[in-house]
Amino acid sequence: MCVLPQALAATDFELPGQTAFYRGKVRDVYYLSEKLVMVATDRISAFDHILPRPIPYKGQVLNQIATYFLETTRDICPNWLEASPDPNVAIGVACTPFKIEMVIRGYLTGHAWRVYRSGCRTLCGVHLPEGMNANDPFPEPIITPAIKAEQGHDEDISKEEILARGLATPQEYAQLEYYTRQLFARGTELAAQRGLILVDTKYEFGKRAGEIYLIDEVHTPDSSRYFYLEGYEERQCLGQPQKQLSKEFVREWLMAHGFQGLPHQLMPEMSDEFVAKVSHRYIELYEQLTGQAFQPADTTDMAARIERNIRNYLMQT
Repeated sequence: MCVLPQALAATDFELPGQTAFYRGKVRDVYYLSEKLVMVATDRISAFDHILPRPIPYKGQVLNQIATYFLETTRDICPNWLEASPDPNVAIGVACTPFKIEMVIRGYLTGHAWRVYRSGCRTLCGVHLPEGMNANDPFPEPIITPAIKAEQGHDEDISKEEILARGLATPQEYAQLEYYTRQLFARGTELAAQRGLILVDTKYEFGKRAGEIYLIDEVHTPDSSRYFYLEGYEERQCLGQPQKQLSKEFVREWLMAHGFQGLPHQLMPEMSDEFVAKVSHRYIELYEQLTGQAFQPADTTDMAARIERNIRNYLMQT
């Protein structure tokens, strides 16, 4: 019999100075007058659906990975994070977000490969070289922005469309591109130190007092794709799939059980054993990415612990 730690499915706080609340797929976001409180729950999503059971420690893993990478990139650009007063919580300054995601790709995989395989040689206005195979590196990383769709998946958008629609000024977009390339270079360097390849990722930015800030999460397995460096070249030469460090294994399990988020498909039931397996995999992700041993937080009455730590921090600031 598998005995699971408690997991945090959702929070419902009334914080001092709270002006609004937003529940995303994974994070519960509390808006205060000048601050933002993000609680990383243990919810997990795939194919744009939230799975029926939360995963113990997933929220802690994501929050601590994001915090780690935000701290190690502060010299590149300002970011929103002020503090992490609880393993599941990030608190920082509120910014006005740009309505675009800066997606950067170092390798031809995922969505980019599907576009390429269809015969198209342009993605978001960027030319794609001829003669490439799946998972090949680009001559240099390409930026393929996306815009949030009102429903369903994000939509590709080009630099020219962004400027034409006034989603950023030319000066702002130039700064966003510069930060994106610098952050990706740092992420690539840090990944290589851990025996990994940062394949692609996305960054989100906002403005505060006229300055551009990096916001949201950075280089987590929910926002990034990694390959294992060892064996990459051999697998490419043999035309084999690359070994990935991501939550792709969850999608594969869902597909093997007949679910891809399509209409009329039923979400498969998640056993305790599978939930435990996913939890252990996320912990492995944390340790591989940061090189640090994971220290599980006390999961007894998590919501009370989290609210107490948030309130204590807010009282001191």
